[in-house]
Amino acid sequence: MFNHEPDDYICPFCRLVAGLDDVRRINDPRDVVRRTQLATAFVSPRWWPRNHGHVLVVPNAHHENIYDLPPAYGHAVHDLAREVAIGIRSTYGCAGTSVRQHNEPAGNQDVWHYHVHVYPRYSGDDLYRSQALSDLPSVEERLVYSDRLRAFFAGQEA
Repeated sequence: MFNHEPDDYICPFCRLVAGLDDVRRINDPRDVVRRTQLATAFVSPRWWPRNHGHVLVVPNAHHENIYDLPPAYGHAVHDLAREVAIGIRSTYGCAGTSVRQHNEPAGNQDVWHYHVHVYPRYSGDDLYRSQALSDLPSVEERLVYSDRLRAFFAGQEA
């Protein structure tokens, strides 16, 4: 329902959830910070000027948008987004977090797999008035954030 993904679409998020490299060489399996039975969280390869290390949370099964997302996956994504927000708030030195989600081209969706953004927020960061950086951070730059979050979650399980 209300789908826009092309017939030949190779989903980068499905590949990442499966532990494979992104054919575009953007996502990397080392970006994954937490995985549950139904959802996966990973540091995004797209950053904003003052909000580095934001995390995407996706259902492990391919669902394009909120319209066709089964409730069980929606709950799993939301629960994991909450855990990630707590992890970000606990480890990034930020003053808060923002969570947002987009559907369809007019809603600013640009990857055809449902996902939720969890952003670290800082006073005066102007997140909603800024544009994503044009240069993607390297895997090594992202590892600074993914390592922090993996360590946080490992401590929660101990």
